[in-house]
Amino acid sequence: MDAERLKQIPLFATLPEKQLKMAAQLADEVDVKEGQHLVDEGHFAHEFFVIEEGKADVVHDGKVVATLGPGDFFGEIALIKTERRTASVIAGEPMKLIVIFGPNFRSLASDLPAVQSKIDSAIEERCEDLGLK
Repeated sequence: MDAERLKQIPLFATLPEKQLKMAAQLADEVDVKEGQHLVDEGHFAHEFFVIEEGKADVVHDGKVVATLGPGDFFGEIALIKTERRTASVIAGEPMKLIVIFGPNFRSLASDLPAVQSKIDSAIEERCEDLGLK
């Protein structure tokens, strides 16, 4: 992953150059087709996603609870808090995603307090929205 492209993502935008390069080394890029299930509610978690292009629907208990777009991220709750996915995420159109696998994500989050803070805030807000503790 190119560090300059990663810098365009709000989650990583404020990182110093050295930390940005470290994050870029841990990230992969994938393209997905419309309708592809990116994660499925109840399944074990293996990766964290950041949307670079496209939109996806978040489905919890069979209902669309949110739509995510460029700059949004998902997958953090299961990697840090619950082990299993709390919702499904389905590509609503073709997408370009940045993917960081679980162990790399946990390492990145613990090594970069600015990223960890944004992720912790998202976890708290999303768990509250879903009625999770």
